Amino acid sequence: MALSEAEIQTLEQHARDIRETIIRSLVNAGSGHTAGPLDMADIFTAFYFHILNHDPKKPDWEERDRLILSNGHIAPVLYATLAHAGYFLVEECLTLRKFGSRLQGHPERLRLPGLETTSGPLGEGLSQAAGQAYAFRMDEMMSGRTTSRHVYCLMSDGEQEEGNTWEAAMFAGKNKLHNLIAVMDRNNIQIDGNTEDVMPLEPLADKYRAFNWHVIEVNGNDIPAFIAAVEEAKAIAEKPTIIIAHTIAGKGVPEIEGDYRWHGKPPTKEEGERFLREIQNVENRM
Repeated sequence: MALSEAEIQTLEQHARDIRETIIRSLVNAGSGHTAGPLDMADIFTAFYFHILNHDPKKPDWEERDRLILSNGHIAPVLYATLAHAGYFLVEECLTLRKFGSRLQGHPERLRLPGLETTSGPLGEGLSQAAGQAYAFRMDEMMSGRTTSRHVYCLMSDGEQEEGNTWEAAMFAGKNKLHNLIAVMDRNNIQIDGNTEDVMPLEPLADKYRAFNWHVIEVNGNDIPAFIAAVEEAKAIAEKPTIIIAHTIAGKGVPEIEGDYRWHGKPPTKEEGERFLREIQNVENRM
């Protein structure tokens, strides 16, 4: 079902709120990653405010969908989204990376409600997600009861350079894990430069098709288009799906968009104030 204009505007406002929280938390922390969290705000908004079957009041609900973040360094967007979705107070985001905080530089599963895995080392998330999807299918076979639970794995394009990713892709394709949907943040940057300069990744779509995956390519910063892509993926019954989400690194702050140097750099206080004005100016132009 197509989203109404009012629903789209509400989701876009959530994404702007999340971007503002990301900037505030990074400025307060004085360290962390900026570009990836900003470009993934639209996708996280789509998941936590429309797609996921979840309940912030019951984070361990057995029938929830699972969302696994593989590239754990973009934790600021995960924390900001969980907070805005009601898992904990938004004010706690200002404790990002502080000593003793629950919000460390990479997510730790036992620290916060709503976290499915501890993540940090790149390339592991797809294996974890494939294992969970396979376990859900085994549960169905043993119990005779079907379930609508899906496992979503969010990963970076840079971690496609990791061999473990392709071992997981082979496993999922071989076992036809249709309840597994991977989302790749195709922002074309990594910490040392542009991906195609550091280690060319293309043709990504053909590679995944060769591993027996259904492939969808979409503008990851277009919330309605991304939601439609997930709906298509959920309708695939014979293989796993990967959504290659083309995003703009640093999305929402025009002066840093597409600049790989902001992959792992936080804004200063002065930059943060300027970035917040840019995000708010986008809102005023809507």
